[in-house]
Amino acid sequence: THRDHGSACSGSSAVCLEELGSESPRLVDRVMHTIHRQNRRHVRHLGSRAFGIRYLVRGLYTRNGLLYLHTQLRNGSNIPFDVDFVVFKIVDRKIAKRTAIQERSLLPIRSYNHTMSVAARRDERTVFVFEKFTIPNDKQLVVELHEKNGGRHQRLVIRNEDLVRARRVDAPDIE
Repeated sequence: THRDHGSACSGSSAVCLEELGSESPRLVDRVMHTIHRQNRRHVRHLGSRAFGIRYLVRGLYTRNGLLYLHTQLRNGSNIPFDVDFVVFKIVDRKIAKRTAIQERSLLPIRSYNHTMSVAARRDERTVFVFEKFTIPNDKQLVVELHEKNGGRHQRLVIRNEDLVRARRVDAPDIE
């Protein structure tokens, strides 16, 4: 079904993809590029650090029903970090013993500069795009970054109060 919200996607010359809602792929790419290029750090409390690796959330942004997650992977070790995969899932905050774990995976609909390797003493940043979502207060978004052929996995937790504070990205900011 085609959703027409009077945006760039309503024109006959624009190509629109269902998962992007009312945003054109070109505009989403420009937003991701701008977030990456500006490299601002609005979020300072979300991250993980272990084994010489730091995985941080630099910012959460929103625009027209899409959520942008700006992350940074910093390799402080002398050994390159090769990314195997990244998992985004919504899980229960508190798990009682003998309780089935309820979790739901989320897949980003776009990514920008999705790096698969970070050299020794270097860092890389990625912007992931998701359809807008919120989570109940008894659940949390867990982001897990797994190392290929290694054990330096990283895990960070994002709560609903962080998501609802996402900064708006307005059209003048990306022109």
